[in-house]
Amino acid sequence: MKTELIKDILVSEADGRTIVVSGWVRTKRESKNLVFLQVNDGSCFASLQLTFDRENPNFTQGANSQDSLNQLEANLKSLTTGASLRATGKLVPSPASGQAVELQLEQLEVLGQAPVDSYPLQKKNHSMEFLRENAHLRARTNTFGAVARMRSQMAFAIHTFFQERGFQYVHTPIITASDAEGAGEMFQVTTLSPEKLAEKAVAAGAKGMAVEKAAALVDYSKDFFGKKASLTVSGQLEGEIYATALSRIYTFGPTFRAENSNTTRHLAEFWMIEPEMAFYDLADNMDLAEEFVKYLLNWALTKCRADMEFFDQRIQKGLIETLTHVVNSDFARVTYTEAVAELEKNADKFQFKPYWGCDLQSEHEKYLTEVVYKKPVIVTDYPKEIKAFYMKLNEDGKTVRAMDVLVPGLGEIIGGSQREADYDTLLGRINDLGLNPEDYWWYLDLRKFGTVPHSGFGLGFERLLLYVTGMGNIRDVIPFPRAPKLADF
Repeated sequence: MKTELIKDILVSEADGRTIVVSGWVRTKRESKNLVFLQVNDGSCFASLQLTFDRENPNFTQGANSQDSLNQLEANLKSLTTGASLRATGKLVPSPASGQAVELQLEQLEVLGQAPVDSYPLQKKNHSMEFLRENAHLRARTNTFGAVARMRSQMAFAIHTFFQERGFQYVHTPIITASDAEGAGEMFQVTTLSPEKLAEKAVAAGAKGMAVEKAAALVDYSKDFFGKKASLTVSGQLEGEIYATALSRIYTFGPTFRAENSNTTRHLAEFWMIEPEMAFYDLADNMDLAEEFVKYLLNWALTKCRADMEFFDQRIQKGLIETLTHVVNSDFARVTYTEAVAELEKNADKFQFKPYWGCDLQSEHEKYLTEVVYKKPVIVTDYPKEIKAFYMKLNEDGKTVRAMDVLVPGLGEIIGGSQREADYDTLLGRINDLGLNPEDYWWYLDLRKFGTVPHSGFGLGFERLLLYVTGMGNIRDVIPFPRAPKLADF
């Protein structure tokens, strides 16, 4: 018989039919002639109760009853927390509170044991740090099973949102020769041999050699791509190519930052959602971003209720209330200048003193959403010096049509802008920042041929997951975290 998923079994009728279930043992307990197993297969938060009655007529009567009973007893004895099994039995009403059905065990096969003296995940609370050290097993815990299901649901919700609104899904390159952010913190991709480069440097008298001279020894014409290439930090620039042909597109893929940071908010490899829309101005962009955030949070609250209740009870108290408040709020819209003015009224409350021209810190963003406006806030029109080169310059020449969406309890969740559509202005911004226009020739071309107003934004997938789960460390919302000195799994 085919194994049924526990998420489907728990909503089935207790009609006495015979079913097969497979999973991993969470707990085992015995009472008189009864044995109770809690089994989970990861398909949902809840476990299914399996019961074995030693006085069941199926085992106390018949020629083979004693052999069957002995085999089943031996299998039950070998089961411990973490062991895997396949069980066959009848689906019957459950007298236990919390679930309507249970499996009345008739046959049991132990698929894989988990010895108590060596299996790390015993029935007790484990610290997050301990679970990170056992990352290959942590998905079997309640917390990380819930995080994995939430990650899957949020990815599905993202695709559903854009597909329902006429967006085309575009795959942008992972390997690129341009830096979308102009930050320079990129992982280089090369086939050049470090050993041969070192030999070349020694032959040229490496000791005391100037950095510029040493760099000149690298001949990128002999590299795989014939030029310096890196892992992408964003799919935005390439996304604009297709937005200016298909009108509305979105990307959803991995991005990389070689930032040597070991904080709870940084990853070297993470996933980004980046929609780009032709014929959208900044106001259109803000409308879409607000709708997007509300859609995702509502999806989590309505379609992932059991996991959300776990996060609310065990990870972050009041999480459901916070997310519900965001869904039901009209986002405030203020300029950067207005936001800074509010912050300066209470400058003594902050570690980083606010001033016009500063990059808003997390403490500033939380203060705006939780104290000043008491709801989500979209901040617009930032100083051009603290924003990327591709953002459209305002008429004042000092600010750009940027927007950051801030939410209570987190701070920034989305960053975006109206993109610069004028060729000369964009070229000037590239030159002003010391970037090489030759690296962006194709991006500039979009402004030469049929240029249009267009906008877009980026949402870090793991940052969204931190928000909807209440987890405290970004390394705990991605299956295989990549950070400085961390690339084991």
